[in-house]
Amino acid sequence: MKSDRTRSQERILQLLKQCDRAISAQDIYVELRTRDRAVGLATIYRALESLKLEGVIQCRTLPTGESLYSCVQADRHHLTCLQCGQSIAIDECPVEQLEHRLESLHQFKIYYHTLEFFGVCLTCAPTEVDNSDDRTQVTKLHHHHSHDRSN
Repeated sequence: MKSDRTRSQERILQLLKQCDRAISAQDIYVELRTRDRAVGLATIYRALESLKLEGVIQCRTLPTGESLYSCVQADRHHLTCLQCGQSIAIDECPVEQLEHRLESLHQFKIYYHTLEFFGVCLTCAPTEVDNSDDRTQVTKLHHHHSHDRSN
């Protein structure tokens, strides 16, 4: 599939490989311009879509609606604070076995998955929450589990 990539797709893929974090399409646009490799924003979105369908990049959508793109790597999971937006990466994968079962059961090639837990970090948690029962309620208040295959 590699030979079918456009020059824009190759430039974006190279940029994502060099980044140590997921970045937005706007970040990609600005970074390519600073490298004298200007590509229009619409072209960037089209290229990102093609690279996603090829399975070489992944997309993570934040609670703000912003999408961040990165090269497909080991699946990452996150605890994300709804108040301040802080995102804490979790290294363990609680659904790895499920992924293998689903691939086998449905004859479906999974490129990657995302797993997000939404809540409130200790800094943002209400100060009046002081007993463990209430704290459990705050943690359980918002959680969302997404297996993002189409983005």
